[in-house]
Amino acid sequence: MTRLPLFATLAVCATALSLMADVRVGATDAIKAATSKVQPQYPAVARQMKIAGHVEIEAVVGTDGSVASAKALSGNPMLTQPAISAVEKWKFTPFTANGEPTKAIVTLGFDFRP
Repeated sequence: MTRLPLFATLAVCATALSLMADVRVGATDAIKAATSKVQPQYPAVARQMKIAGHVEIEAVVGTDGSVASAKALSGNPMLTQPAISAVEKWKFTPFTANGEPTKAIVTLGFDFRP
């Protein structure tokens, strides 16, 4: 069995970790990279009740630019589900790391006003 020197082992581990790491993308850059944006539907009940507020959604964007998953970070539960449903339909220009397509984590905010 061939053993690698410690520095070579560390380099291999660092490379493997960098390949697995997701890229975090700010809201401004994410919106610029969005090729298709579906706006959330304001729920009729929330509108009638004059429920307003800001919703933060975190989405994982796959290497092909489609949204793999989305979850609410903050906001009224009556407003978060429509925002999640909308973000799940967004498309992005694929994000890259070291010139290769990579998964990205984006945070998007939506304001609901009656």
